[in-house]
Amino acid sequence: MTQRKPIKKAVFPVAGLGTRFLPATKAIPKELLPIVDRPLIQYAVDEAREAGIEQIIFVTGRGKTAIVEHFDVAFELEATMGERDKDMSVLDATRATPGDIITVRQQVPLGLGHAIWCARAIVGDEPFAILLPDELMVAQKGGGTGCMKQMVDAYNEVGGNLISVLEVPHEEVSSYGVIDPGASNGALTEVKGLVEKPPVDQAPSNKIVSGRYILQPEVMRTLENQGKGAGGEIQLTDAMAKMIGDQAFNAVTFQGRRFDCGSKLGFVEATLALALERDDMGADVRAMAQRLLG
Repeated sequence: MTQRKPIKKAVFPVAGLGTRFLPATKAIPKELLPIVDRPLIQYAVDEAREAGIEQIIFVTGRGKTAIVEHFDVAFELEATMGERDKDMSVLDATRATPGDIITVRQQVPLGLGHAIWCARAIVGDEPFAILLPDELMVAQKGGGTGCMKQMVDAYNEVGGNLISVLEVPHEEVSSYGVIDPGASNGALTEVKGLVEKPPVDQAPSNKIVSGRYILQPEVMRTLENQGKGAGGEIQLTDAMAKMIGDQAFNAVTFQGRRFDCGSKLGFVEATLALALERDDMGADVRAMAQRLLG
């Protein structure tokens, strides 16, 4: 097997303004809005850590410092609770190894591709992961692995560039980026092209791109000189499309569920779905829902 550089760095684009959730996001980053009792960003970071990723790179904007605070030591809280013999193990997942949380600023909102390019100095000459926290990817019930772990496992087999995809009903494809598929082998599908929000009758497949990527560092060179695309923004999809044919490019069909927490409806759905599955509240939430629906 060819020796491949391991995936140890992940970029989290978290500079967005969260306007769809105003006024809740006027002073609080949307990535800190909780699904039950864990912020969205915590789910994404936990997913990355499960996959063996060590360096967490946040691409932030003005007013987003609370995201970094979330992964810092809350000295007053922990000292006070410690004096009262309160168990604070619930905070274990929020503690980062010193030096493993890195932030860079995206000073102007020029799109996802531009946000990724802002992390170029930290990524350097290594392959890296990208996780979009708005897309909450939940492992299958009963102990399945997370989306990024499935992708890293696939990367260790085939290398190159990988994107996560999910299959949706064909009539829904016009809302998403869709892959033009080549040969398939289990969960892996060769990517021959990427089409952004195609008309239903022109969509090359029903496999939609779902907010998780493993990319080679050459994408930074592509983004460097890339002009603005759809919406006047520098699009990551455009940069990836240019790399297809020059480097191996595959899609991994995620075995699990996706919740679009960038929308209010998806956020509520995720909250209900995860609350119903919890041992400490699932039965009570089910009874509450039945009472409200009755």
